Amino acid sequence: MQGIPLLVFSCIALYVCQKLLGFWRAVQSIQNHPGLRQLFSPPSLFGLLLPKIKYLNQGRNALFLDKHQVFVEAGWDIISSITIYPNNRTALLLADAAAIKRNNKLVWDETLKIVNGLFEDVWKNQDVVHVDHCLDITLPIALFVIGVAGFGKTISWKEDDVIPPGHSMTFKDALHTVTTHFYVKILVPSWAMGFTAKTRKTRQAFSELHLYMKKMVRERQNDEKVERDDLLSSLLAANDHDLDGSTLSEDELIGNIFIFLVAGHETTAHTLCFVFALLALYQDEQEKLYQHIRSVVPKDREATYEDMPALTYAMAVFYETLRLYPAGAAVPKVSAEDTTLVAGNINDEKLTVPVPKGTPLTLSVAGVHYNPRYWEDPTSFKPARFLKDWPRDAFLPFSAGARACLGRKFFETEGIVTLTTLVSKYKITVKDEPQFAGETFEQRRERVLTIGFGLTLTPVRVPLTFTRRT
Repeated sequence: MQGIPLLVFSCIALYVCQKLLGFWRAVQSIQNHPGLRQLFSPPSLFGLLLPKIKYLNQGRNALFLDKHQVFVEAGWDIISSITIYPNNRTALLLADAAAIKRNNKLVWDETLKIVNGLFEDVWKNQDVVHVDHCLDITLPIALFVIGVAGFGKTISWKEDDVIPPGHSMTFKDALHTVTTHFYVKILVPSWAMGFTAKTRKTRQAFSELHLYMKKMVRERQNDEKVERDDLLSSLLAANDHDLDGSTLSEDELIGNIFIFLVAGHETTAHTLCFVFALLALYQDEQEKLYQHIRSVVPKDREATYEDMPALTYAMAVFYETLRLYPAGAAVPKVSAEDTTLVAGNINDEKLTVPVPKGTPLTLSVAGVHYNPRYWEDPTSFKPARFLKDWPRDAFLPFSAGARACLGRKFFETEGIVTLTTLVSKYKITVKDEPQFAGETFEQRRERVLTIGFGLTLTPVRVPLTFTRRT
């Protein structure tokens, strides 16, 4: 029996030595390039749950919260990240732009119809509307648009939330729960998903959404051959051939639809929420935007898709919001071969960084977007910077290269029509709440723009007031 503790200690010591040896080899493989040295890997359970602790854990949303600061501390715009547990992991974080190199009219028309439905069906054309959280507006708008333009599924503001036969949740409730509680599905094992009300609701939502998507696929497959120009039709058409092994299974097809549904509505909703928050905080910028809209679109008509190229200030506001609050703070890549990267810094110095084959590369979107090498006064909200020459290689909200976001035009079109229509009809301010009466502008900005942990960068609470313009 006395030998058991010794055996346990020996096993632990061997394990620690193995980890330390792996750590040393990782450091040597990149010639000890400056950066982060931590115990827990960001994707691990401890990495997700623990707060930021130096040398222990990077913390959730670290790439956005740190922005460019970690690169400043390392002295280079490419830094390394080496972690020990659960596996030795070597990665490079890039904030060096030099190293990172459907039918849209339908989207416009459907979005305009949905936004006007908000004014008429929900707000009843009221002169003043108070909203406790901007996501209560932007999430339904984005969901309705992706539903009709992407999948031919019409959802209206007047929907009375009647649950259809064979289901226990409505489609929009299931999708909303999945996108807000996805981390529960990731972190909680399947056998424990029934232990709490939250896990049970999450399990139910995933099951319900799977049923809805399966029904969508089968209904479309059984439809008469009607010409449709939406994402679901494209997916089904691409999957409709007889080459052995080349088609997607039903579950794979549903998985693709799920990704488009989630990514296609949450990213837009969160970005629009940040847009309205910034405009509410910066009234001078909102007034500039309103006057520009009026110079393009007179009061006696609605904006059309043909007006979009002329709505340059609206696009500038949209881009500046994406620069400050990108939906994804990081883009993962992997080195396909042994290579090198050239890191720069604020002093225009250069340093060659070795990159072994298989090394994870993370494009730090926030790091690039807040890098003063590319953006003057990077923490300030200045949409006008996008009205002149701007560093396109240092703007990565849609990633970059051959695998950049295919839905960029869809996203931009939906965002611009929503932004233009709302601002042209309502003035947006931060909702007055007695408990915050004495706060400074800086305190208000910090409160309204607080971010949370979600599938994409998530505004925690954005309380706004919409006042009809005369």
